[in-house]
Amino acid sequence: MENPVEEIKRKIDIVDFIGSHITLKKSGRNFKAVCPFHQEKTPSFVVSPERQIWHCFGACGEGGDIIKFLMKWENITFYEALKDLAQKLGIRLKKVGFEDKVWKKKERLIEINNLTTQYYQYILNKTRYGTKGKDYLSNREINPKIIDKFRLGYAPLSWKSLFSFLRRKHYEPEEVSETGLIIKGNKDYYDRFRGRLIFPITNPRGEIIGFSGRVIESKKNEAKYINTPETLLYHKRETLFGIDLAKEMIKKEGNVFLVEGEFDMISPFQQGIENVVAIKGSAVTKEQLMLLKRYVNRINLFLDADPAGEEAIKRSVEEIESLDIEASVVLFDYAKDPDEAVRSDLVKFKKIIKSPIPIYDFLLNFFQKKYSISKPFGKKKIGDEMVIYLEKIKNPIVQSHYIKQLANLLSVSDSIIEGLIRKLKYKTKRKMSSFVTTKSSHEQNRDLILQKYLLSFIFQSNDPYQTEESVSRIVNLEDFSFPAYQKVYQSFLEYKKNHPGQFNLQKFAKVLAQEQLSVFDEIYLFASHDIELETKNAEKISYQLKKTSLKRKITELLSSKEEMAEEKRKQLRELNKQLNQVEKTIVLL
Repeated sequence: MENPVEEIKRKIDIVDFIGSHITLKKSGRNFKAVCPFHQEKTPSFVVSPERQIWHCFGACGEGGDIIKFLMKWENITFYEALKDLAQKLGIRLKKVGFEDKVWKKKERLIEINNLTTQYYQYILNKTRYGTKGKDYLSNREINPKIIDKFRLGYAPLSWKSLFSFLRRKHYEPEEVSETGLIIKGNKDYYDRFRGRLIFPITNPRGEIIGFSGRVIESKKNEAKYINTPETLLYHKRETLFGIDLAKEMIKKEGNVFLVEGEFDMISPFQQGIENVVAIKGSAVTKEQLMLLKRYVNRINLFLDADPAGEEAIKRSVEEIESLDIEASVVLFDYAKDPDEAVRSDLVKFKKIIKSPIPIYDFLLNFFQKKYSISKPFGKKKIGDEMVIYLEKIKNPIVQSHYIKQLANLLSVSDSIIEGLIRKLKYKTKRKMSSFVTTKSSHEQNRDLILQKYLLSFIFQSNDPYQTEESVSRIVNLEDFSFPAYQKVYQSFLEYKKNHPGQFNLQKFAKVLAQEQLSVFDEIYLFASHDIELETKNAEKISYQLKKTSLKRKITELLSSKEEMAEEKRKQLRELNKQLNQVEKTIVLL
């Protein structure tokens, strides 16, 4: 019987699958994209249809097969990804030869969260204890269909009602505690949520990962909202309330409205404005933006119309710019938040969301209101604060536009603003100077790149055997200083000797040891990645590698503690002679 993992890989093409999540572009024999798992602008993410693998040559350095991609994309365990793909293909997973303890624990916690949601829903809809919650929702103009859609509930004003319910369902206190639903006191456990309206929080897959509770009858020093603490399932920085219900409309509309609270998301959604999600916490995080970037590249910040909301917008600018997201701000002055704006004047609400202003226009307006434009030091303050944001703009056209805007506002020349930006860049560079790599480490890194690229070029050529024969006239096995690359090259030479005729990529991969296979997969995809080399000509790359190899050997001889015997001098003369010849050849190529 075929292994389910191999059956999944055989039946689902990795290019089609990854291409349904991100935009892939053909690059030789492979496909490329901007990596979805870290911040970058230059594509470093490569997918191989032949090997059915992917690898990022950028900052994250991740790679793997179709299952690993889904694990990263959905932030799930191996078994969860395997189960999802098997279900997609109609494959029954009877028995899998491993135990995924993390998945088992997550599944158990999700079970508890689902049961808790049903319990709170029952309290809200079927008991007298939920009357306060229903009345509150009615006053907020939330209709029954939306209450059911968002699975809203009510936690009774009781210390142990949920805990007792879950104990009757045979869940142990320790595992319930891991969901964050109960708290361990001095003597016993008690419910975290009491006397609160309950909002289940889901991930993009629709799984309940946590809860938010809003107090209905506020008491002194009592927080209006409390949330599930950080758990195995719930991570505030990565979470957006309503994302599972909004993601399809976000993709369809091509933009998203980012609001601050649960009701700020629910009220517009109820009125048919479904491309809206709410941040968890008081700030827009990089993780939340990266999650949204999977679906769309345009966001509209629709945060509360107060100083805290304005500060949240300002703090988000750097993360937005680093992810190359087009961002705008929705301005409104007739309500304190989007929920109130929807309920007080729906017509006006629909009108303002059609005309958000670009985020840098918002900042110009913000600083103009904060400081006096009629006073010299007011102008200085506006310039100093705005330049911090302008310096981070990556696109030169956008940056030039706002330099002119700021210069006109302050009645100065563009060159003044450009000078301030240069000064700021210089200060930033000085702070980073301690992190600059040394020449020797740079050369060592370049040597490894040459080795990896040359091997990749061989494997991706139309005839690897013939290409290797050309390369071997210039370099040999010992020129590959990195042991892992040397072993892969040695395995290739042995395979070539034992399997004459036509090279078979898949059969070669099967003869490699497991530790070699991951290195080989990375090497194989590397030539598709844009790297800063003088040329991609195999002959010149071979000579460049030979040059670094000879230099390395000369350095090793000179640094040797042995006395400079005649034999050693002879070796040095021969190596220098070879190096001189190689350098001349490189110039002529």
